Amino acid sequence: MPSSVIAAIRYDVYTNILRVVYVSGNVYDYKDVPEEVFKEMRAASSKGEFLNKKIKPNYEFEKVK
Repeated sequence: MPSSVIAAIRYDVYTNILRVVYVSGNVYDYKDVPEEVFKEMRAASSKGEFLNKKIKPNYEFEKVK
């Protein structure tokens, strides 16, 4: 999953939380993300572009300490 912005993505099927670990070290949880959207992101050629267009504008998020 090479990305210049995203180091890792994880998804919890029980809580529908998408966790994004950024290259900067920041970690954010995006809430109520459907599993299908996670699968689309995983398959996207640009994870950062998908995140900016499909995830950030549509799902609540919080920074993880």
